[in-house]
This record gives sequence, structure tokens and C-alpha cells, in this order.
Amino acid sequence: MCYDNKDRPPDAPGEAEAANGEDVELVSADGTHFAAYLARPAGLGARAQVIIFPDVRGLHDFYKALAMRFAEKGIDAIAIDYFGRTAGMSPRDDTFEFMPHVGQMQFPSFMGDVRAARAYVDSTSSAPLPTFSLGFCMGGALSLLAGTEDLDLAGVVAFYAGMGRKFAGSDRGTLEKATEMRAPVLGLFGGADQGIPPSDVQKLDEALDTAGVEHEIITYPGAPHSFFDRKAVEYVEASADAWQRVLSFIEAHSRATS
Repeated sequence: MCYDNKDRPPDAPGEAEAANGEDVELVSADGTHFAAYLARPAGLGARAQVIIFPDVRGLHDFYKALAMRFAEKGIDAIAIDYFGRTAGMSPRDDTFEFMPHVGQMQFPSFMGDVRAARAYVDSTSSAPLPTFSLGFCMGGALSLLAGTEDLDLAGVVAFYAGMGRKFAGSDRGTLEKATEMRAPVLGLFGGADQGIPPSDVQKLDEALDTAGVEHEIITYPGAPHSFFDRKAVEYVEASADAWQRVLSFIEAHSRATS
């Protein structure tokens, strides 16, 4: 897993706006109820919106805090849980045995949840907003896969996307599907991540070349998996750079869609 309950995302650069966050219960197309967390700026309105895909533990406090950091930068953010069908609405704390539920995930069901989350956050905005997916580890792979679907995403962000897993109900893995990417991509990786071979990162870059989409793949030398963490003070420069790149990516591609 990427993060435990003591981990928190680094603060975003610059001043933070007032923001509000709340737990919400959403309903997917198949009738499944699943948990999400919505954070929004408290001021005049957002300029973009982000759907956050957590790591293998699902929706836990790291990702609720991350949603708030986006809202403090003027961006609506909704973080979703993956396991409503198999684990219900119970908390995803450190006692949650996530792997049996990961093994039962179905990609079509996941996409149904994503569409429900997108519809919900759309319904809370007074005007259509450019929408981005953003994920970590397993969620990074899912963010990339979401970019190959008909979601009208303005951009895709993936932190240390694990590209070796093929999700049940998907005909191909992440690298194979990346050739069908429909949106610009920002990929962020740690150079010392022992779980993601540099060759996979290179293959992702090549697949996105084949797709013909704008993309930037960044590797931080010496940084491990899950370097984007307030506690990881030795990687504070990598985290700060990653934050700035994410916010700049959202800003640039929000303008491109307006």
C-alpha cells in the first residue's frame, strides 16, 4: 500500500483558500452504494474539478486530506472508494483487509462508480468545469485507464502508477491500453521505486507517443514509491515540484478546454 493512517499529503504551494469537505454516499449505475469525499472551495467557485483514485486501501484519510488541499487551491475534488460492492461502507482504516477486495474488483464496475462520481460533482457546480483524473499506485493505473474511456477528461495525472496489474473485466493491461489515451497525461515516478521498473515507465512514454497525446513523464532520481508524503522530509523538493507540476498541468489544460 502507499499510505497508512498517519500519512498526509504535503501542503500545496502558495496561499490556501478557505474550503469545505464532507463525506458523501453515492449510487452507481448497478445500484451499489459507495463512499466518496467531496471538497470544494468556500469562495466564488472552482476553476476545475479532480476525481481522485486512491491506492489499494481505498478511500482513507490521506485522500480526504488531499481533496481538501485541491479545494484550497480553487479546485473541486472528489475522492472515491473502490469496495462498496464487497466491503460496504465501513471505514478504510489500518485494520481494513483490503487485498481480498482488490482481487474482486471489476473494471466495468469501477467505471460505473467513476461516472457516478463525475455526475455528482458536475451537479454541484453552477457551470461545466474541466475534469481531471488523478491517482496513486493502483489508482494511478486506474487514472491512466480512465483516460482511455469516453469520460471527456481534460487531463490525466498518475503518481507511481503500477502498470503490471490487469483488472478483471478489462481486455488489456494499462500499458497496452495506453495507446488509446484520449487526454493529455502527467506521469510522476520515483527513480528508486523498486515496484515499478524503469522499463515500464519507458514503455508508458512510448505508448503515449503512439496515442499521439500530449504527455510529460517525470522521474525523480532517488525518490521511492510514495515519496509524496508530508513525513518524507528528505523528498520535500520532489514533492514540491510534483505539486507545482500537477497544479500547472490542471491550469494549462483548463484553459485549453475553456
